[in-house]
Amino acid sequence: MKNPWVKKNPFLSMWLSGANAVIGSARGRATAQAKRQASTLWTAALTPAKPKKRRSKR
Repeated sequence: MKNPWVKKNPFLSMWLSGANAVIGSARGRATAQAKRQASTLWTAALTPAKPKKRRSKR
């Protein structure tokens, strides 16, 4: 008698393939956003602060 647990299931395969695509896309977007934020943080930390403008007295 064949074991039903090892039989291929095309619907489960399609569902897992779709889920893997969605997770991969979300992971890529999250990684890209994290890299953008890290570069912004380092750019702000390494550039000197702009001098504040003084108000002229009348």
